[in-house]
Amino acid sequence: MINPESTLLDIIESYPQTIAVFVSNGFPQMADAEKRQAFAGSVSLSDALLLKQMDEEAFLRLLNEAIQDSESSDATLSGSSSSMNQTGLEVVGLLPCPVRLPLLDSWNDFLKERQNDGAVPIQHELRAASMGVEWVEEHIDGIQSPESLPDLFISAGFDLFFDADGIGKFRNEGVFTNLVEWTEENPNFINDSLRDPQGCYSVIATVPAVFLVNTKELNGRPIPRTWEDVLHSQFAQSVSLPVGDFDLFNGILLNIHKMYGEGGVRALGRSLCESMHPSQMVKSDRRAKDKPAITIMPYFFTKMVRPGGDLEAVWPEDGAIISPIFMLAKKEKAQELQPVVNFFASKETGELLAHQGLFPSAHPEVDNRLGEKPFLWLGWDEIAKGDIKERITLCEKLFEESSQGVHS
Repeated sequence: MINPESTLLDIIESYPQTIAVFVSNGFPQMADAEKRQAFAGSVSLSDALLLKQMDEEAFLRLLNEAIQDSESSDATLSGSSSSMNQTGLEVVGLLPCPVRLPLLDSWNDFLKERQNDGAVPIQHELRAASMGVEWVEEHIDGIQSPESLPDLFISAGFDLFFDADGIGKFRNEGVFTNLVEWTEENPNFINDSLRDPQGCYSVIATVPAVFLVNTKELNGRPIPRTWEDVLHSQFAQSVSLPVGDFDLFNGILLNIHKMYGEGGVRALGRSLCESMHPSQMVKSDRRAKDKPAITIMPYFFTKMVRPGGDLEAVWPEDGAIISPIFMLAKKEKAQELQPVVNFFASKETGELLAHQGLFPSAHPEVDNRLGEKPFLWLGWDEIAKGDIKERITLCEKLFEESSQGVHS
């Protein structure tokens, strides 16, 4: 659908639904209309991806999937009639973009089998995760009663699920229950249990954050191997962060705060790159420090990097920080929901997430093909310490103050 020679501005004006894809994958300035007008009209998609050494075919696939998601009348909306039988189920989810379409194919097969068996009908809306924040604000935020909640909800998001004034309060009231039938841990997470000790939420998979290092921009500095390395003053104004990917960014903030305290969050803000505009990158008189030496991104997107270039993917030695993909099921609908939970928590779905999307599965029988690579998971004990939303707000404040102080 999209011509790679089109400018970034032409693309987002024709397909505004692609903005979220750009923001989540290395182009945070695309979220700002003023900044888009300043540079996006003079840079082609092809040139922008070349500068970032990202695979054009893979990125085009993400953009086209976002367009298809918003334009199609596929399974995400096919069961959304308000006149649905009151005994039916409501299933809502934000699915990771790289695996959404194949997952929907499996979901459609599952629905056909249910229909043939005369099972309870399902009203469902399974959107791309790139639409996350706006979609959640429209459909989930502000709900005051359990009756208004979907019967099953899938998404990443510390802020969303543990907000004491939002969905978190329903967790505390015992509205949800873990219906996942496997009890063992996946070998990758054996030392950091993803299983909710309160038995309310389920974790079906994870989104790991890793480093993409531009060795050409290191200028004598060592390749960072740990999160502590990234926080070092030598990488001030040298790091691109997934600020537009709220779920993953919040996970990073919370884990840095847990490990290094407020000083660590300030150091992360100090590391934020001053300029990320592709139009500035192409100017030969730009200093090297205006380009990121390190990009922190979901593991999946490191696979879009062209081989043989200056970019090196680094899995942090102290662990890739993860944003869990949660599944919330209403306790009062447990019996009716069990087959649906079994679908999303199945080994087959886990392998699809892990192998096609590189989102490591929590299913104990799924081989995530990661060997013994370590992870950093915030942990249920840390979550239980207090209001997560307050902690995120504090971390955001510290981060913004520090980054503004450096760039002022």
